[in-house]
Amino acid sequence: MLKEELAPGDALPSIRAFANDLKVSVLTIRRVYEELEQEGFVTSQVGIGTFISAGNLELLRDSRRRLVEQKMLDMIQTAKSLKISKEELNAMMDILYEED
Repeated sequence: MLKEELAPGDALPSIRAFANDLKVSVLTIRRVYEELEQEGFVTSQVGIGTFISAGNLELLRDSRRRLVEQKMLDMIQTAKSLKISKEELNAMMDILYEED
């Protein structure tokens, strides 16, 4: 999940350390880091490490929106299958959103 636990500029664990922590192959972690770099979420500096990218905040926001949209689609499908109207669903969402 996208929980904002890492900030731009934060270093990711080394490939070897992360692989050891997760008990997976270093090849798996390297592939994940390469994919994250290709998507603009991290930058790698040879001999120094891999860091959270500061320049791709819009991509991160878009990823968050897509996550919420998918959950909303699931919620809407469930509501429709239970014959809950859009107005009723909106009222429920308003109440739940204001709680906290």
